[in-house]
Amino acid sequence: MAVNLNSENFKAEVQGPMTIVDFWAPWCGPCKIMDPILDKLEQQFAGKVKFAKVNVDNQQEIAKEYSVYGMPTFVLFKNGKGVEKVTGVYPIEKLTHYLNRKLEEVENSNG
Repeated sequence: MAVNLNSENFKAEVQGPMTIVDFWAPWCGPCKIMDPILDKLEQQFAGKVKFAKVNVDNQQEIAKEYSVYGMPTFVLFKNGKGVEKVTGVYPIEKLTHYLNRKLEEVENSNG
């Protein structure tokens, strides 16, 4: 289950090799489309990629800090730093390919 982030736990939770943070809102239709896709990805990448969520209605400062203007927005964190951001709805195949590529980059940089 994705970790819900807020101003108290955000910095601690995005530490680690790779974390995907989903910036969403309860009223966002495309966010609802992405929920089951993210659930499947979380199972598929368990132990390799951490998944977390930020409700932008409740955490506007975090959204502003990462320049989140559309939703859903996904920010890839590596070792606590937001390094890439994408916005919109994506098919599971495209996100699987993306995450596999990012994991390869991490493995190659550690090797």
